Amino acid sequence: MTDLEALKSELMKDPAFQAEYEALAPEYEIMQAMIDARHASGLTQKELAERTGIAQGDISKLEKGNANPSLKTLKRLADGMGMTLKIAFEPQTRA
Repeated sequence: MTDLEALKSELMKDPAFQAEYEALAPEYEIMQAMIDARHASGLTQKELAERTGIAQGDISKLEKGNANPSLKTLKRLADGMGMTLKIAFEPQTRA
């Protein structure tokens, strides 16, 4: 276990921390999905910006979680990567 994993494991014992962590999970999943999709497409942020007309700085902000993308923006990004945007509602899991 890495130091980061050990720290996370310790912090997750705090119910308030765990609740906040879980509340932010969807945002981090979207950010990571954007990064993974861009990498899978073999594109840099600059190349994706050129394909979509979205400023490279704005793509960077989205990938860092410093901006909230609209569905229209996510669709433009997916199109620029030659991908299809899929959004799903899934049943909640309770521990």
